[in-house]
Amino acid sequence: MYEVTIIKSFSAAHILSQVGGKCEELHGHNFKVELTLGAPVLNQSGLLIDFRLVKKWLGEIMDELDHKHLNEISYFAGINPSAENVAKYIAEKIAPAAKAARVKVTRVKVWESENAAVTYVSEED
Repeated sequence: MYEVTIIKSFSAAHILSQVGGKCEELHGHNFKVELTLGAPVLNQSGLLIDFRLVKKWLGEIMDELDHKHLNEISYFAGINPSAENVAKYIAEKIAPAAKAARVKVTRVKVWESENAAVTYVSEED
């Protein structure tokens, strides 16, 4: 299995309900996102996928999230916009383009701070 990882960041605010403490107040993070795509074979050029294409896909999603109040994004209606759910959101948004390019989203890691991160591991084929 070959894997390619692209790292980008965005800043956003959110409110996490029913978790207790300060997280139930409006607060923000400088999120870092690590998107990893994988496949068992390389393309005819000897690449898994062109980095530029993956950077474009992830950049488009970062533009949707950057400097936003995550609770106001329709995907998060009824669920907490936690780092866990942000990671799943990114994986689901990238999955169709990745599949068309014959690769798979294998994992998305979202850092809320320099010492706290979550990883969503895709189970989609």
